[in-house]
Amino acid sequence: MNNSDLATLLKEVRKSAAKAAAFQLNELNRFNASDIVYKGKNDLVSYVDKQTEEMLVADLSKLLPEASIMAEEGGIKDNKTLQWVIDPLDGTTNYLHRLPVFSISIALREHGKEIAGLVHEANKNECFYAWENGGAYCNDEKIKVSQATTLDRSLIATGFPYSLLDKTDAYFEIMKELLLQSHGLRRFGSAAVDLCYTACGRFEGYFEFNLKDWDVAAGTLIVKEAGGKVTDFNGGDNYRSGHEVLATGHIHEELLKVIQKHW
Repeated sequence: MNNSDLATLLKEVRKSAAKAAAFQLNELNRFNASDIVYKGKNDLVSYVDKQTEEMLVADLSKLLPEASIMAEEGGIKDNKTLQWVIDPLDGTTNYLHRLPVFSISIALREHGKEIAGLVHEANKNECFYAWENGGAYCNDEKIKVSQATTLDRSLIATGFPYSLLDKTDAYFEIMKELLLQSHGLRRFGSAAVDLCYTACGRFEGYFEFNLKDWDVAAGTLIVKEAGGKVTDFNGGDNYRSGHEVLATGHIHEELLKVIQKHW
């Protein structure tokens, strides 16, 4: 798909995401504990996730009928040239506890590579989006990564994995060193939001492991189109699975060095 087509397509995707976000906000004070389902320890889901996904799948299927869909809560999975990658509610635990940090993440891949991405954060009504070679935006304003070039001038975001706990000690060592070397660490609970906040310069860097494709597909493209860099913890490009993700503005090598020291 060319740049003009992607820009036009994203305008329609923004409408779908805004509609889905309005539904999430409307339901925020209506569900109760009996609506929560445990997919695994600390891995929660509710009817809000599922209905949001159904809304998005329906809209995106109309926009691009030839594309397959990979979605967190069980959407269609196929291996076609074009594929939507959807996280209907990134930050479900926040949502279920009524903490105002959660988002909708939608990416479009062509031959396995992200060519468009959108993250809608309902609480601040901010829509971050980007397309390949088209730059990155938040609510129609172009965004860029932070211009800070050293870790000691940086605020870093991360997440706390709830599995692969054999990595806990190493992870805590990384965080301990970063607490001493940076402006501090933040844990918001939505990988898509963390990536977008890195893209617009609110964070200088973000790292996490044990995520999924749908957590990072849109946000990593937005970071790159905002002038940032995204790698795995080895400095390579094996980040699309979400197993290891490091996204930064201009402190990549310094932050990577701290991670590799303990990982």
